[in-house]
Amino acid sequence: MCVTGIVLAAGRGSRMGAPKQLVPLGGRPLLQHVVDAAAAELDDVILVLGHEAEAVVAALTLPEAVRVVVNPDHAEGQSTSLRAGLDHVPEAARAVVVLLGDQPEIRTDAIRALVAAQATSDAPILRAAYRGRASHPVVLARSVWPAAGALRGDAGARALISAHAGRVELVEVGGDPPEDIDTPEDLARLLSRRGPTPE
Repeated sequence: MCVTGIVLAAGRGSRMGAPKQLVPLGGRPLLQHVVDAAAAELDDVILVLGHEAEAVVAALTLPEAVRVVVNPDHAEGQSTSLRAGLDHVPEAARAVVVLLGDQPEIRTDAIRALVAAQATSDAPILRAAYRGRASHPVVLARSVWPAAGALRGDAGARALISAHAGRVELVEVGGDPPEDIDTPEDLARLLSRRGPTPE
């Protein structure tokens, strides 16, 4: 049984003032960093798009493992994108790794650690922990998919995690958690941490 990745990247990015999926970062669109990290560790990745989906697809280089799903209801909140992704997960999958398309600092080793931990865990939900701080990615075992599909609004998996608070396993991966890049200020902070781009 496999583990499928779901990259949630359907939002409008209104606080960025432009589709944040396409904001240049290190010579690639911001979303490309997340897609590449997911495809490096997972044989099956569902990329859920919505706003400006055609433009986003045209700007990306999609690895062979990545399939695109367009969520027509993306304006109703992140829960609809999670549901759209789950609707396309193969029958053979035992779990999904949920990644956010606006977290370009997501690490391949964090994805790898979560998948390895899930293979031997009874927990319905696993979260990456960075020096004890729970963050993304999040793994959802098949047992919680019906509850995930029933979510509404923009909560994503937060409500699901709260409902299973006593059964969420943290997988320590070290370092700092990936930050959401929602605004030009967020992007500026990320660029300042990275320093100048080599010529």
